[in-house]
Amino acid sequence: MTYDPDIWRLMLTPDRTGAYNMALDQAVLEEVGARHAPPTLRFFSWQPACLSLGQAQPAADADLDRLRARGWDLVRRPTGGRAILHTDELTYSIALPDDHPLVAGDIVASYRRLSAALLNGLEQLGLQASADRRLERLSENSKGPVCFEVPSDYEITSGGRKLIGSAQVRRSGGVLQHGSLPLTGDISRICEALTFPDDAARATARARVRERATTLEEVLGQTITWEAAAAAMAAAFAATFGLTLNGPAGPTPAEAERAAVLAAEAYGADSWNRRL
Repeated sequence: MTYDPDIWRLMLTPDRTGAYNMALDQAVLEEVGARHAPPTLRFFSWQPACLSLGQAQPAADADLDRLRARGWDLVRRPTGGRAILHTDELTYSIALPDDHPLVAGDIVASYRRLSAALLNGLEQLGLQASADRRLERLSENSKGPVCFEVPSDYEITSGGRKLIGSAQVRRSGGVLQHGSLPLTGDISRICEALTFPDDAARATARARVRERATTLEEVLGQTITWEAAAAAMAAAFAATFGLTLNGPAGPTPAEAERAAVLAAEAYGADSWNRRL
């Protein structure tokens, strides 16, 4: 099918498992990349809470006993980066054909373009934030296991603290970018699910995460619901890029079937989640 770059599908899928969320992201990417589905903007949440690892992150970073004790899931993302605890957040994903103007050039260039809509959404919610090019670089050995400790290129910060973390993958004829906006709660809870040599190291890591990352509730001084955050971000994408958003819509039968297979055989399986 041919597609109109300015007509996107809006998909809302709250309260899904980590395996299903990552499986649906991949299924949508494949269908959009094959030009069988339109460009898609999806907002979702996670039930139960889920620790996601970057696709190349060691599984040993996750403390499986602590995860089980808290009833939290584990999944490995198809994108890079470090661990994120998905709870009390708005998660977004964008699936575009690889020839869409918004993803022309390299990943950093597309981050810059797409961040404009994320910033617009935060402004509609009453927040002034920024998305600056990070000039400094950390060596791989200096990075901790927590994604929200370190902003990367054109990720969203408020008062110098990371607020929206994003990651991107390009394959199957398409581009998938997804990211997390923590809405409320203790941003350092993630450290309860990660491996540390002792309690002192865990406490130090929690303090470091609180210093470097934040939530929407903390910076605004009020609680924003998932529904309100999703509506603001959807309106911002439409306004920023001059889009028509059709929906909310569910996955197509092909996407639903593919997501079910991927959730069972890949993202819900130790062979993927604990492969490193």
